[in-house]
Amino acid sequence: MTVNEIFSAPIFLAPMAGVTDSAFRSIVRELIPAPYKPLMFAEMVSCNGIHYRNEKTLAMLQTLESERPIAIQLFGSDPAICAEGAKFVEELGTAAVIDFNLGCPAPKIVKNGEGSALMKNPKLVGEIFSAMRQATSLPLSAKIRLGFDEEHLNAIEIAKVLESCGVDFIAVHGRTREQFYSGAANWEEIAKVKAAVKIPVIANGDVKDFDSLDKILDVTHADGVMVGRAAQGNPFIIGRLLTYLKTGKKITPPTVAERVEVMRRHFSKLISCKGEGVAIREMRSHAAWYTKGLKGGAELRNKFNRAASVAEFEEIFSTGFSDV
Repeated sequence: MTVNEIFSAPIFLAPMAGVTDSAFRSIVRELIPAPYKPLMFAEMVSCNGIHYRNEKTLAMLQTLESERPIAIQLFGSDPAICAEGAKFVEELGTAAVIDFNLGCPAPKIVKNGEGSALMKNPKLVGEIFSAMRQATSLPLSAKIRLGFDEEHLNAIEIAKVLESCGVDFIAVHGRTREQFYSGAANWEEIAKVKAAVKIPVIANGDVKDFDSLDKILDVTHADGVMVGRAAQGNPFIIGRLLTYLKTGKKITPPTVAERVEVMRRHFSKLISCKGEGVAIREMRSHAAWYTKGLKGGAELRNKFNRAASVAEFEEIFSTGFSDV
């Protein structure tokens, strides 16, 4: 997949740990109207896990034909092991892009010197990406933040390092690590990154509807937009925003009945991918997102949280939304 092809459908599903698994990506893909097939980003995968052939890690690399094209996002901090991970992913033959995480704010990731901790070490970033660039011929991308904190807004420096290493495009989340996901995303800082490099830039942060899509593109002049938290419980959003961007048409929000039907399909896919026990636990979280803002949503969430079997979930799908 060429970079031009990637940006022919420039609304991207962000990589979100514990959310954008194969089941969710498949649902999002089903809801995107033809002929659009935007690149979607899988949840991040440990390069160390690949190195040690961790069973859970390798399972996360499994993708379905129906959800491609897909970017596999890696994370790590050792240049040689990261290069090994990139080569391993390319040899699987299923990834269109290899992405690398420089933005995860999770304490356990940062403590290991990975994710957004790497924003503090441009030299190591250069070493990692130089090694990865030599290891793979696939398009290579990175997801970064504005910096580690407000006193160290070095996204431009990191972006230039990435560009010099042969990275094909970058996604910039308009917050620092210390912000996590609080406050408003700083689109003006993303615009500075866009102006500083020649490679394509994807803007990420606070895109949730047609209006915010227009505004972020107007402010940042980015080549594409990445949608994260707004897609939780709302897998319709990628297709709706992409259709609007391409045609100006504002597809109406899904009805309650449509939302329930997608929830049911999502649950079925989770069962197929992970088994009933895991699917039940994970669907409780997804159900909380799906029912946010619905009339009687709190009671629905209580029902889902108490459900302990597939039959109980199906009962809620069938009768729980009758008064919504």
